[in-house]
Amino acid sequence: MSVFSSSVAEVVVRLRAAGCVFAEDEAALLISAAPTQDGLDAMVGRRVAGEPLEHVLGWADFCGLRVAVEPGVFVPRPRTAFLIEQAVALACPIEGTPVVLDLCCGTGAMGAAVASRLDRAELHAADLDPAAVRCARRNLPAAHVYEGDLCAPLPAALLGRVHLLIASPPYVPSRSIGLLPAEARLHEPLLALDGGGDGLDVVRRVIAEAPRWLAPGGHLLVETSERQAEATVAALTLAGLAARAMVSEELDATAVIGTRP
Repeated sequence: MSVFSSSVAEVVVRLRAAGCVFAEDEAALLISAAPTQDGLDAMVGRRVAGEPLEHVLGWADFCGLRVAVEPGVFVPRPRTAFLIEQAVALACPIEGTPVVLDLCCGTGAMGAAVASRLDRAELHAADLDPAAVRCARRNLPAAHVYEGDLCAPLPAALLGRVHLLIASPPYVPSRSIGLLPAEARLHEPLLALDGGGDGLDVVRRVIAEAPRWLAPGGHLLVETSERQAEATVAALTLAGLAARAMVSEELDATAVIGTRP
């Protein structure tokens, strides 16, 4: 017999009334995660109030992995799976142990997904947000996780050794922040969303710093939007990297790749 007085149908009704499109799936997840009826009521209340489901559950499903996500931390997006596919394909020809750097790592979901698909990897990750770094250290127990602004906290021993530098920096133009869904706008950190005037302020900084950390033949993979791809390719070319853009219409995803000669 269930320990809950609330039925799945009742939870679905509450979620649907709050505008949750996948109310049935969310109800099942919340009921499976709640320890008690009081706990379920609290979790459903948070979700109905607009908090992201992943924050309520404490985890996100990303590329088949359960990634720890604390309240107030950026939630990894399904579209980022496209960048992961590109990174893994580029890692396959690498001899020895690939060195992977997840920059602007957030929860560390990208690094975890890449590492899970490789036989072995030396994984490093960095983020400016202390809450994100706490999550990344939970999700990447075997990795080196640093707290600081972009490459500033990285050890000098990494210079010229990185085979794959993956990054999903903030790339939403400042003027478009107000157009984001309330879940993101109200519950995720602005520093993980706001990319400045044209959305590429942080992207350009990542690109400018990348060449000295990349190994010869190493790759930088940056997530951005399709409309920003041309400007991102231009920035990579200016930095001395051979650049190309890859687009997935299915996932509405764009990955721009720069390769050090």
